[in-house]
Amino acid sequence: MAGHSKFKNIMHRKGAQDKKRSAAFSKLSREITVAAKMGTPDPDMNPRLRAAVNAAKAASMPKDNIQRSIDKASRGDAENYEEVRYEAFGPGGTSLIVEALTDNRNRTATNVRTAVTKNGGNMATVAHGFDRLGLITYPAAAGDAEKVFEAALEAGAEDVESDDEEHRIWTSIESLHEVARALEPALGEAEGAKLAWRPHMQVGVAEDDARQLLKMIDALDDDDDVQQVWGNYDVPDEVMEKIA
Repeated sequence: MAGHSKFKNIMHRKGAQDKKRSAAFSKLSREITVAAKMGTPDPDMNPRLRAAVNAAKAASMPKDNIQRSIDKASRGDAENYEEVRYEAFGPGGTSLIVEALTDNRNRTATNVRTAVTKNGGNMATVAHGFDRLGLITYPAAAGDAEKVFEAALEAGAEDVESDDEEHRIWTSIESLHEVARALEPALGEAEGAKLAWRPHMQVGVAEDDARQLLKMIDALDDDDDVQQVWGNYDVPDEVMEKIA
């Protein structure tokens, strides 16, 4: 297991969803409904649903909203969403993987392609530059880096990355939920537990490319169907301060 390497948040800028709380809740509701529909509506018996509920709680989503999303699946009146993935090159030689839940593939594909091409990118196959892994996240307040590292090692994780904002614990796909449960006695419930795309290497992005890249990510994130945007970009702190 590697040590505590600094790792930029490659999903999206911190706070982006805070400014779009309604849209964020909509995405979380969709994931809860899909997870409940695919398995049992009991979070204790459905690892994906439990992870979705925990993510919703971490985003301060009201309990009533969470329960309504579960009930929607239980009643059988939920939309038929399917999981789709899109891949693209972004500005500055970056690579992006876009995950969506959609009830209309044509609409989603068109919207994703438009967001990418209008912001200096193009659709391309890039998944070979990433590993598909499990990712468990805890806020920095869960414990210091050494405590989290030791707990993750004991629980069977593969790698840990800690910084001032959070701890990221990487696992194999198969052991994601097993490791998440094993961490709870030491660290409590995780803020998130999901399948993720981890880049083999980070690509440094200069100011002009970073500005265009973040416009692209914001455009993708604004789409109701898009659940997550993963990337291999590394925007230096000083550049982020200029363009934030």
